[in-house]
Amino acid sequence: MQSIQKIVRRPKIVVIGGGTGLSVMLRGLKEKPLDITAIVTVADDGGSSGVLRNELQIPPPGDIRNVLMALADAEPLLTEVLKYRFNSGTGLAGHSLGNLMLAAMTDISGGDFVTGVRRLSEVLAVRGMVLPAANRAIVLNAEMVDGTIITGESMIPKAGRRIKRVFLEPADVEPLPEAVEAIESADAILIGPGSLYTSIMPNLIVPKLAQAIVQSEAVKLFVCNVMTQPGETDNYSVSDHLDAIHDHIGHHLFDYVIVNDGEIPPQVESKYAELGSKAVHLDIDEVTRRGYKVIADRLVLFRTFLRHDAERLSHHIYKLVENWMLRKR
Repeated sequence: MQSIQKIVRRPKIVVIGGGTGLSVMLRGLKEKPLDITAIVTVADDGGSSGVLRNELQIPPPGDIRNVLMALADAEPLLTEVLKYRFNSGTGLAGHSLGNLMLAAMTDISGGDFVTGVRRLSEVLAVRGMVLPAANRAIVLNAEMVDGTIITGESMIPKAGRRIKRVFLEPADVEPLPEAVEAIESADAILIGPGSLYTSIMPNLIVPKLAQAIVQSEAVKLFVCNVMTQPGETDNYSVSDHLDAIHDHIGHHLFDYVIVNDGEIPPQVESKYAELGSKAVHLDIDEVTRRGYKVIADRLVLFRTFLRHDAERLSHHIYKLVENWMLRKR
């Protein structure tokens, strides 16, 4: 009987977010038998991405580049070259080669950023599909609790004030149709980890994307950050992260919440404390009281920085998706 129960096709999983946390997780997920679509924020306005965004009038390439490299089957040397950042040179200093290649591919594709991403995906033998949330750059604004409005994704964490809400400019930005289609056909939708207000939320507040997620019958998973982020989620608990998303979307979005319950070594905690960061408080009772199912495990690794254990995390995600599909059959 067990053999009859096997899944006959690869589950379709849509992963939504941006930043380093998303890329780390995708390195683990690409090793699983999953059909992956990554929908990535286009609100970045800092560093190399910000310069290319302003000078070439294209969506910022940085988060897209990181996700492409995470899902790539290319030779390690090629991915190292794409990560290379120029340290000198008038106009070149600060740019990564991967960002410049994405800009070049966009230009070769007649200014179509999505086609440029697709072509670079082919060069890198990417496992899955990588899509920007929209085919244009968007401006992220934040209203702070004191009423101040901060403009620009890179400026929000630097404001030193508690965030009340974030919103997009233009407010009626259209999502990429392929992104909506991917959500509509997904078996699972996975959100996080990443900067709550500046990597995750810019995707969720694209109106039609949020609507598609709410209406989807896929299993919906949230991977919570391990550490708080200075200027964004100071002193946040797991339930605070979930409440912030609920307040922006107006819906109870997730079936499962995946959290770290592993101990963080004291020397690592002190290192992060110097940066104004600490472990996200795991208030399981509050999370379950809100109706979420919690998957808790030791999910962190420490090398130079704390990161999610991609292999362990992807194992939990795959088992949840597999069990969900078996129940639906």
